Amino acid sequence: MSSGSSGGRLPGTPRESPARGATPSAHPPPPADVRALPLDGVLVVALEQAVAAPFATRQLADLGARVIKVERAGAGDFARGYDQSVHGQSSYFVWLNRGKESVELDVKKPGDRAVLDAMLARADVFVQNLAPGAADRLGLGAERLAARYPRLISCSISGYGPDGPYAGKKAYDLLVQCEAGLLSVTGTPAEPAKAGISVADIAAGMYACSGVLTALYERERTGRGGRFEVAMLDALGEWMSQPYYYSVYGGRTSPRTGARHASISPYGPYPALGGQVFLGIQNEREWAVLCERILGRPDLVTDQRFATNPARVAHHDELTAILTGVFASIPVDKLEASLEAAGIANARMRSPEEFAAHPQLAARDRWRDVDSPEGQFRALLPPVTVPGRTAAMGAVPALGQHTPAIRAEFGAPAAGGSTINRAAGPRRR
Repeated sequence: MSSGSSGGRLPGTPRESPARGATPSAHPPPPADVRALPLDGVLVVALEQAVAAPFATRQLADLGARVIKVERAGAGDFARGYDQSVHGQSSYFVWLNRGKESVELDVKKPGDRAVLDAMLARADVFVQNLAPGAADRLGLGAERLAARYPRLISCSISGYGPDGPYAGKKAYDLLVQCEAGLLSVTGTPAEPAKAGISVADIAAGMYACSGVLTALYERERTGRGGRFEVAMLDALGEWMSQPYYYSVYGGRTSPRTGARHASISPYGPYPALGGQVFLGIQNEREWAVLCERILGRPDLVTDQRFATNPARVAHHDELTAILTGVFASIPVDKLEASLEAAGIANARMRSPEEFAAHPQLAARDRWRDVDSPEGQFRALLPPVTVPGRTAAMGAVPALGQHTPAIRAEFGAPAAGGSTINRAAGPRRR
């Protein structure tokens, strides 16, 4: 793990690689009595690519698990080639793969498959998000693994689940956003829009991570491993529940409303003098405060067009005209300060660059330096903060960086494709 303070440089900006052997961190090492990470000693083997599975296993690595990432020989995880933004490396890959070991294997070759089998024999968790049916064809289906390794926890991530008419359908993030109905409620009335991040992949990765943690806890009680599936459609579908309820049970289609909320008003962007402000009203008490202290219109509190949230949504255009009429003469900084003083929730729309320099993150010391093959980059600490515990946040691996060591540990191919087993004995707890 490497960690450090930002000094006079904005978080997220490039920096020089540290000299070989130098200590890149300005943060002191944790005291000796700091609690061990909760997944210390847990071995995770990941046959993974792209976003969903790597996001799940990176979180496990942050919690102290040893994660061995099995990559295609000579090519690696194709997310390595998505872009070259971070010192010539993919922004996706460095985000999703810190703290892992990379081994190149062709699992269709007997020698390399023997190495994988040796890893699985000692592993606590196996995670895969291969193409539909690929794991079964490789003999890595969950049922077969459960029979061979009774304490192993197997997590399979797919687009649409293991059965049904879409079981064999390829699934990428945007396409699952389409199938889950997200695009139908995102964008403007004129045009739908995808979410700006890989929300279907992230949802699946989050549920996969929580599934692994649940299975590990259950194994502590039963002594048995287990297997579970996470489908991207199911994961994102859970997050689409409110638009589903609103539309199906409300008898009306959830509209696309751009940056404003479709079913709460006022809640969104409003122009002011010299800029715009985002604000949100969640209850009638806040509505009364907005009318009395910001708009100077106490009469609006009991105006039947705006007296309840459903009424305000129904008369959104009229309400927006009133707000923009008042806000147009108020400088945006003054308006933000007045909203804050009145206890009205508000925000400023920031770019990724502005987010990287966010004063709240700087004040709470949320940035750390992470090593990579091409130099350090800045990363946020994991969101779950436990007093006295420091997240692992290890280096991003080069393709195949750990192949020789892992072959030596788990068995290197010998003549005739047999294996020389150098494993140190069972690891699974």
